[in-house]
Amino acid sequence: MKARRRARRVTLEVLYEYDIVEHPPGEVLKRRLDDNQMDQAGAEFASQLVQGVISYLENMDILIARYAPEWPLDQMAVIDRNILRIAIYEFLVSDETPVKVAINEAVELAKTYGSDSAPRFVNGVLGTLADHIPELHKELILGHEDLKMAFAIE
Repeated sequence: MKARRRARRVTLEVLYEYDIVEHPPGEVLKRRLDDNQMDQAGAEFASQLVQGVISYLENMDILIARYAPEWPLDQMAVIDRNILRIAIYEFLVSDETPVKVAINEAVELAKTYGSDSAPRFVNGVLGTLADHIPELHKELILGHEDLKMAFAIE
């Protein structure tokens, strides 16, 4: 398995545990990386994804809720929700991964870890988001800055 694919899998495991039981993500990531040996680049990519997703979590959840209105976040499968978050971070925030690659990788994760309908659901939501990248990128980044400023003021 390629390093980045393995890193995404580890990221999904970390986010799943964080989402379910709120264990500290740094500790979970360290434990997962100890269990899943990978090269330095893969470990750094996993770390970047975990930190990035958690940093933008609230803003990404707003986008997910908007583009998947028939599935409220609290009723969405935890796996699906976190697969969407990873892909959204990759193509709307980090700009390191081409959109099609991020979507394909998300669909592959959904095929492996999600329900039978998960790949189609993930592909549909991400495909719709991909059609609006410029405005969503601005909204996500600006919303994140507003959120950071609100926490700094309190």
